[in-house]
Amino acid sequence: MKNKILVALAILAMYSCQKKETVKENIVKTIVTDTISKTVSGTADLSDVAPKDDKAVELIRKQLLVLLKKDLPAMTKEDRFFYYSAFDLNNDKKNEYFVGFSNSYFCGSGGCSGYILNNDGSLINSFTVTDFPIYITTSLSDKFYDLIAVSGGKFHLLKLKNGKYPSNPSVQEVVKEEASRDDAKVLDIDGKKLEKYSF
Repeated sequence: MKNKILVALAILAMYSCQKKETVKENIVKTIVTDTISKTVSGTADLSDVAPKDDKAVELIRKQLLVLLKKDLPAMTKEDRFFYYSAFDLNNDKKNEYFVGFSNSYFCGSGGCSGYILNNDGSLINSFTVTDFPIYITTSLSDKFYDLIAVSGGKFHLLKLKNGKYPSNPSVQEVVKEEASRDDAKVLDIDGKKLEKYSF
């Protein structure tokens, strides 16, 4: 008798779980259907969606066309895309832009190339042999935050000098990995799944 009661309870529990799954599936289906219909009709509330900075994207595109003018004829369509991160490097309340690439034209066994642009699009720096992300420290040099870039599996400290960061991180001072862990990251291409833009 005791076994029959246990079997009955097990069957009841399984039925109950299946019922809950069906209810969950129906709720999800209703939410998805509602969201799609509101999006199509233009009544969806997009207030929580972070706005894309189209101004920054256009600024970067224009500058890349200038900076890479000689390279453009050799590049394929797949080579012509970039990622970017914005960060105020000098506390002037205006973001600077880190521009990076992740294709074979700009990347090799030593890392990738990229740029740091001012808020107006002018070039602060180009850099090579860098793996992403780049870390922004809390220390300053010439009123700009120091950077830590990974190159050859090592963490290298980059300090602004005469308005420029070193373009080749691999020949700069090596610092311990722990120094970068609490710092802000930019161009975290794999980790943050940054949006890809064409130019």
